[in-house]
This record gives sequence, C-alpha cells and structure tokens, in this order.
Amino acid sequence: MPVSKATRAKKPARSPSNEITRGPVVPPYRVGFLLFPEFPMLAFAAAIEPLRAANRLTGKQLFDWRLFTRDGDTVRASNGIQVATDGAINEEGKLDMLLACAGTRDAGADDAAVAKWLRALARNGTTLGGISLGAYVLAYAGLLDGRRCALHWESLAAFSERFPRVRTTTDIFVIDGNRRTCAGGTAALDMMLQVITERDGRALANDVSEQFIHPRIRGTQDAQKMAIQSRLGVANKKLIAAIGMMEDAQDEPRPVHEIAANVELSARQLERLFAKYLRASPSHYYLKLRLDRARQMLLQTTKPILDVAVACGFASASHFSRCYRAAYEHKPSDERAAALAERPSRGPTSRAARSQ
Repeated sequence: MPVSKATRAKKPARSPSNEITRGPVVPPYRVGFLLFPEFPMLAFAAAIEPLRAANRLTGKQLFDWRLFTRDGDTVRASNGIQVATDGAINEEGKLDMLLACAGTRDAGADDAAVAKWLRALARNGTTLGGISLGAYVLAYAGLLDGRRCALHWESLAAFSERFPRVRTTTDIFVIDGNRRTCAGGTAALDMMLQVITERDGRALANDVSEQFIHPRIRGTQDAQKMAIQSRLGVANKKLIAAIGMMEDAQDEPRPVHEIAANVELSARQLERLFAKYLRASPSHYYLKLRLDRARQMLLQTTKPILDVAVACGFASASHFSRCYRAAYEHKPSDERAAALAERPSRGPTSRAARSQ
C-alpha cells in the first residue's frame, strides 16, 4: 500500500551511518620550553614526550609545543647534542604554559630580557614552571618569591642560600598556583602527567604512563631520593631506622649508643649489623654521611668553611679539616677554591649587555 505524503512527513529523518556528531573544537594547550645551554636532555625529553604521546593515543592535537632560546639559535644540551629551536623570546604571543629547562645555576642570572619576557607572560596568565634547575630562571626574575618550589636535591642548599624568600622542598615536583617546578630527571614525566590528568583525565594519563613503562604516577609528595632500604639494599628494620636517625641528625650528631638504644639494640649489636650489611662501623658510617654533606655544601654554597663545619656537626674548623683531608685527600679550602674556579661568571653576558 502506498505511503501518503503526510505519513512520510511524520517519519523521523535518519542520519547517515557515517555521520559523526562533533562538539566544539578545543584549541590545543600551547606549551613553550625555554632552553638554556647545558640543559639536561633527560628531563627535557621526560617533559615533552608525554605531550606527544597524549596526542598520538587520542588522535587529537591536545597539545602543541614550541622551543625557545634567548636569541633563537640552536642550543647545546649537557650531553653535547645540539637542538634546533622555533624562535627567540618575545616572538610568541600566546602560551598557556612556559617551562624553563636549565642545568646550571647561572641560567637567567642578570638577564633583563629574559626576566622581562617571563614577567610579561605571568601578567598575561601564562603558567610558568621550571625543570631541573629551571627554578633558578624564575627565581632570578622574582617570580617564585613566597612560593614553594622543587629542584634537584644537589642544589637545594645553594638555592636556599641564594633565594631565602623561596620555600624549597624535597618533593619531586610542586604545584603552587600557576607555578610548577620539578626536580628534573624523570620527575618531569610525573609533573606533565599531572598536567594531562588535570586537562584530559586520569585514564589518559595512565595510558601515557604505560607507554613509557612507568608503572606508577608519582605525586607531589613523593621524595626525590630512594628509600634507605632500596638505596643500600638492606632489609633489617632496626638498621634502617638507625641510618634514618643519622641522616636526620647531621648538624648535631647523636651518640651511637643513644641511636642503638632508640632502636632497642645495644651498641655492640648495632656495630655487628653495620659490619654485616655495610662493612663499616656506625661511627665511621655516620662520619662519612656528615662529610658528604659538607662536601656538597662546599661545592654548592658560599657559606664560610667554619659555618659548613658547624652545620655538619664538627666542633671546630681544625677537626673538620683533619677529617675531610683523611676522607678526600685534600683540605676543605682546596675543595672550595676548585669549585669557585669552575663556577661560571655571574656577570652579564655580551648578549644580555646588548639587550639593556
């Protein structure tokens, strides 16, 4: 029986089977990387590769990125590889996030042009961040004052001394408002996975993490250093507790017998544990911890040698010097002199001078 025009008019129209309903087009999240000479390649790759993987896994341009240097030239990574960039500072109008990636403590120092650009981005609402020692770049520009930040554990003492208004942490990465900083290395991967989580959901972040054989996405509270058990390959709980006490009390060393009592052992029992698992006496192990800390302070800070000695639990500079020389075969003053000789000049570079 023929169908009337009226009947046909009431029949709902069907969409073609291959027609896809599309929502509003969301522009990609634009991320800039400001690279400085000797930047760490691992940390940089760990930050940019999650963005590429997110785009590939979804088949969408969720993220876009551009690489910058101060003058737009190629830049040398710490491993010697030369990296081409997309342009110089001031050449990009709109960025959602700008991450400074640096591997030296003088990156951005006395550079008015870089500081001016970063401040302008901050005023325009761009999220600013630092990878590895990139926190120095932001701090020199005054963009971390009063905020928490993360950077590599080796540089924490020097950074804190140079920028007392910035609150440093030992976390692998920190989010403080529109500032994001990470300690470098693989911590950059976790920080960028957090960005993906916030924008596109945890499921995508998990998929990206699995692409890089990264079994657990670490959070902001994860520590940079390995746990004592993993670092030293020991499982004895009382030995681990004793070592933890030593690491926490290096400025005012505790007597070995007191540490032993706190872990419910006699001093002799603790000595046997150290000899069995670490092939050292408790006192020698404790001394080495304090000397290692002192060496880091000599290399990373400008504190007077006497202050370094006191901060590491030595009663006098002469006692400290004797112990240091026995361990490293040179005096603390020689260590400091060598570090100062190798340290890059803090004065303006020729390019920085021309920009002013």
